[in-house]
This record gives sequence, structure tokens and C-alpha cells, in this order.
Amino acid sequence: MILIFRRTGQRRYAVEVKRPPHPDVEMNPAPGYDALMPHDLMHLVVEAQLGLTHGIFGQLAAGGDAGTFHLIMKQEWPSRTGARIRRRLKTKGTALLRAGRDDCAQSERATFICWQEWLARSQSADRRASAGSMAAQSKQVRDTASLDELHTLNHQKLDQICRHLDRLSLSWSTLEVGQSIAVRWPDLAVLPRDAIPLHV
Repeated sequence: MILIFRRTGQRRYAVEVKRPPHPDVEMNPAPGYDALMPHDLMHLVVEAQLGLTHGIFGQLAAGGDAGTFHLIMKQEWPSRTGARIRRRLKTKGTALLRAGRDDCAQSERATFICWQEWLARSQSADRRASAGSMAAQSKQVRDTASLDELHTLNHQKLDQICRHLDRLSLSWSTLEVGQSIAVRWPDLAVLPRDAIPLHV
């Protein structure tokens, strides 16, 4: 599966999902724009690194819509075909959302913890200050996590996640409006720009 993160405006982005044999979906606009690391790109890293196969991106890979993605209609589809595919997508998406409730909740907790940790490790004083303002909330989030979650999110795993965030942030933060990066799930490889599939 390939996730395309596209800057669509000064403070806007979209996520497009190429996932044969399942139909392509997108979320446009996507929530949580950030010049350094948009919210859904951070979720992608955290879920891949923690092996959350029923989180947002695992659901997308299995053919769901994760509750927030919409079918990309193809021009050659008759209207009935598009409507039928949309209904199937919604039915499958609802079932996968129900099955993935726990992984999605863990993903939200882990993403906040990793975001705060990543900012705290920054060379930027402003980012470290942001991390400091998040510290109390991060502790509250940790307190709601299970012992298994906290064991999985150990120092070594945080190091790995932060390295991926550094690499992807470097790619994302240099994009101009209209440009995009493509990241492969689940290995988080960044594809060259000329290899990004075109939006049809």
C-alpha cells in the first residue's frame, strides 16, 4: 500500500491511498496539518513501528475506509458501479472499525506520547518548549496505557520511531504547495517523487 501525503494549501494537506486490489481512497482535507509532521503521517509511523495491524492504516490496507477516507471515483465507472463500490467500502469499513477499536485507541495514545518525545529531543528550543508544555498531558496519557503498551513503547522503540519521524519530517517540511511524498506501508520507505502514482 502506498500513502501519498500532498500539501494542498498553506496549512492544508490530503492523504491519498493506493492499495490494489482494493479501490483507492482519500481524505481531503486531512486533519492536523503541521509544517513539520502532519498528524496522519505521525500515526502512520507509530502504527507501522508498533505493529498495530488493526489501526487506521491496517484497516486501509485491508480494504476499509477507517471511518474518514472516501472513495476516489474513476471516470470510466458508471454511476451504479461507483455507488455499489462505495456501499461495499462503507460496510467493510464499519466492520473493520469495530474490530480495530482497541488498536486505534492505542494508536492515539502512542502517537501523542511519541509526538511529545520527538519534540523534546529536538535541537530547536521552540520545539523543546512545546514538548515541555505537553509533558503533563503526556504523563496523563501514559497513565491510561496498559503495562503491555508501555513495555512495547520502550526506549529502543522510541529511538526507532524518532529516527523515522526525523527522516519523514525532512521530506515533508521541504514540500511546496502541490507537491507530495509517497510512503510505503508498512516499511515506511519513501518513494521517489517521479514514482508517485498520479491521481486519476
